[in-house]
Amino acid sequence: MKHPSRLREAIEDEIVTGQLTPGTRLEETTLATKFGVSRTPIREALLHLAATGLVEIRPRRGAIVSAPNPRRLVEMFETMAELEAACGRLAARRHTAEDEAAITAAHAACEKAAQSGDSEAYYFENATFHAAIYRASHNMFLTDQSLVLHRRLSPYRRMQLRARNRVTQSLTEHAAAVQAILAGDGELAAKVLRDHIVIQGERFSDVVISMAGGEAA
Repeated sequence: MKHPSRLREAIEDEIVTGQLTPGTRLEETTLATKFGVSRTPIREALLHLAATGLVEIRPRRGAIVSAPNPRRLVEMFETMAELEAACGRLAARRHTAEDEAAITAAHAACEKAAQSGDSEAYYFENATFHAAIYRASHNMFLTDQSLVLHRRLSPYRRMQLRARNRVTQSLTEHAAAVQAILAGDGELAAKVLRDHIVIQGERFSDVVISMAGGEAA
């Protein structure tokens, strides 16, 4: 039986890569048979994917694959870039010794995952790294909003890490962010983290095109 998160990611992969096209009805029984699990974990996975916007739950129709809204995604990436910048700026001013240890450890874990060449492992460590920066801002409302939007964009961020050299580039951007935050340079930290997300936003077009059946946005 697949671990719940792996099951969700397997369905997510098929949606983001276009194997499951927009409008496709996601039958719980069919998916349960395909993945060798009961309907309960399938239902839970679909509810999680609905929260990210990849799946839409409709009355009497059940779950269907959502059609991506390119404009909406651009707006989400733009907002994420500004949230990350705000977190970085505040983290540079407010981080404690505990925050420094958490950020440094998370960055080291990202380095280890990058060296292994495993983009999936890097993806999970990457989420921990960003969460450590959010918490170092010591603004709980900002942290909560950043975590929510980070999760909404996670399918696209995850797929981008599979692009050639993206993990290496991401790690370099992380290193610059760490250096700026620990040096107390809030403006530089904000710029580095904003640019980090803007780059991701620029790269999501291939994902959108694949989900939209090859039509340019």
